[in-house]
Amino acid sequence: MSYLVLARKYRPRTFEEVVDQDHVTRTLANAISSDRVAHAILFSGPRGTGKTTVARILAKAMNCADGPTAVPCNACRSCKEITSGSAVDVFEIDGASNNSVDQVRELRDNVKYMPAHSLYKVYIIDEVHMLSTPAFNALLKTLEEPPAHVLFMFATTEPHKIPMTILSRCQRHDFKRIKLESIVSHMQFINEQEGFEISPESLAIIAREAGGSMRDGLSLLDQVMACSENSVSDTQVLDLLGVVDRRVYYDVSAALFDENVVLLLEIFENLYDRGHDMKRFYFDLVAHFRNLLVAKLGHKTGQLVDLPENEIRHLQDQVDGKSAAYLNQVFDLLFKEEPTVKFSTQPKIALEMIFFKMLQVKPALPIDVLIDKLDVLRKEFARGNLAAVSSVRSAGDDSPPVQEPAISNGSSAQRSDAAQQRPESRLPVSDNPVVPPPGADRDINSTWQLIQQTISKDHPALAASLVKCNLKQAGPDHLIVQVTGNSFNFNMIRRGRNPDIIHQVCRDIFTREMKVDIVAAETDAGNTPKKNKANRLKSEALSHPLVTDAIDIFEGKLIDVKLTKEEDS
Repeated sequence: MSYLVLARKYRPRTFEEVVDQDHVTRTLANAISSDRVAHAILFSGPRGTGKTTVARILAKAMNCADGPTAVPCNACRSCKEITSGSAVDVFEIDGASNNSVDQVRELRDNVKYMPAHSLYKVYIIDEVHMLSTPAFNALLKTLEEPPAHVLFMFATTEPHKIPMTILSRCQRHDFKRIKLESIVSHMQFINEQEGFEISPESLAIIAREAGGSMRDGLSLLDQVMACSENSVSDTQVLDLLGVVDRRVYYDVSAALFDENVVLLLEIFENLYDRGHDMKRFYFDLVAHFRNLLVAKLGHKTGQLVDLPENEIRHLQDQVDGKSAAYLNQVFDLLFKEEPTVKFSTQPKIALEMIFFKMLQVKPALPIDVLIDKLDVLRKEFARGNLAAVSSVRSAGDDSPPVQEPAISNGSSAQRSDAAQQRPESRLPVSDNPVVPPPGADRDINSTWQLIQQTISKDHPALAASLVKCNLKQAGPDHLIVQVTGNSFNFNMIRRGRNPDIIHQVCRDIFTREMKVDIVAAETDAGNTPKKNKANRLKSEALSHPLVTDAIDIFEGKLIDVKLTKEEDS
């Protein structure tokens, strides 16, 4: 007798033996027990996950001498014939080679005949999506109203290619990829039955190469068993399957985190010399850094990363002390550069170039941490506490020192320089401003400068908006502040607590209750409709919450607003 491969020798014979498809087998078993089995059933899903196997088990369950039963006996004539593939009442048809309309018409003519000795005549059509459109059309009427003694079972890996007229006439069951742990467990059981010794690590390598397909995994296990008589080493498995050792991926990530360029080049050179496919290695490397990022996030890592527990712990240990933002930067760069390696004639050099670029990536601060640090820097610079600023810059274990932001964004460095020498439009900050005595005559300009000076001490963002304003009128108990800038300045000054701040400062300066009115400057009467529209659009853009929040958070300065041609027309 010829050798029977493991995938056929250990093919499940009952629903309970099917691996990782409980949602399908449980439904079918309940349908049989309650006599609710559909006359046409479609099994869809990835290859090697048990579609045809479940169809055979269902055929045995319906034609068993004890049946219909959810647990076929596998001992009666019908069960044995279906298991061996010689049942006269169960027809297994390959849809790829029997896809013409004439063959379907022949099938349609034969369904009217009663089964030879079974309860049902069963037609199992594998890869049913390969049938031609005329063949599907010829099957429609029979599929919708078949004789009572006929059952149709279809299997496909591409259900989207099946016409909706066929899908609507079938009860559909979707198979899922089999988990790595389930494949490893099943192969371990087979090794015990066969008396073959292989390590769990090697089984995990085989299962990972199977890609969720039990049939592919058992085919690879067959190949490994043929390599040796009773046992095989991990090195033999790697060489036999041409697989990169999983430890190499951890070595690459460790070398990247340590910025060890020489070690990275040595790893790539060694893989190239051993004949590994550098493109496939790169794709697996992208998946590895994705797993590192998921492990850093720490939420349901075991469900989101299909790896053994020891590898998940290794992932978590490696990302300890690394920020999620930095890992995301690395993963994003690797993913975006995938076409560079995929279409390169020299993938090894392309891979080295990508890692040279990646070594220039510096860990980024999360935005909330950045905002907090900028806020602390602003306060400390205003107080002249340089020692505290240094401590803020050195804070953080997994992030680079906070550099002083550029002057163009109105940052702490700008305010520090401006505290010593400011333009005339921004008055120097004084810790103890001179307050004129109550009731004394005051020049409007000097009064407005004093108000700006006092506000700029604790509220520099508000003071920046007051630069383009002036004091239109100053009475004994009434002030009128005129906003001469654009509508953005007006909205910023009227925003939130700003009016209350101005009122409080004026009350402190004049030592009595003061009424403060904030008014916009009068616009030119000769504005054209087009100019009015442009002003309105600019006003809407400047008043947008995202713009005001960004300037408020980063103490920025608005330079200009430009309209697109469509908006300006």
